[in-house]
Amino acid sequence: MIVFVSGGARSGKSDIAEQRVLGAAAGSPCYYLATADVYDDEMAARVARHRQSRSAQWLTLEAPLAIDQAISRVPEGSAVLLDCLTLWASQVLYASELSEDQSLALLADTLADAHARSVHLVIVSNDINETLPPGDAETWRYLSFLQRAHRWLAAEADSVLEVVAGCAIEWKNDGKSL
Repeated sequence: MIVFVSGGARSGKSDIAEQRVLGAAAGSPCYYLATADVYDDEMAARVARHRQSRSAQWLTLEAPLAIDQAISRVPEGSAVLLDCLTLWASQVLYASELSEDQSLALLADTLADAHARSVHLVIVSNDINETLPPGDAETWRYLSFLQRAHRWLAAEADSVLEVVAGCAIEWKNDGKSL
């Protein structure tokens, strides 16, 4: 099952996503596929806070770019939280040599592998398209790529959730148990 969880900054989407993964894991280890690349003290502090808040049930895989390789390392039938697509998108655009199409193909490979091996994959991303359009070309490029990824992911996911003020609104459910 693929679940896409989106929402604004600090909306509670990671908490909702973690609950979904814990429920799917049913006491088995949970995998946290972290896409953050620690580049300053503030990010290091955020990562440390996130790690401290999770129980020992969580096993962390760090994959700022190669999410396909990371997902291939989890056992069949596992529950995985990919947090977050927003950071991954910035890294594939600005810290890799992948084209946008190659990046989306990598995302597609990740989902295909999860489906093939019955991995319950919950993907978190920020909805950053709720403000005025950006004024510069690079921000517009990033926003366009991220929204393209969101639209594709929403179409492919079994369930799509939007989180507002800690409350999840389910926009799509393909009839499978959550």
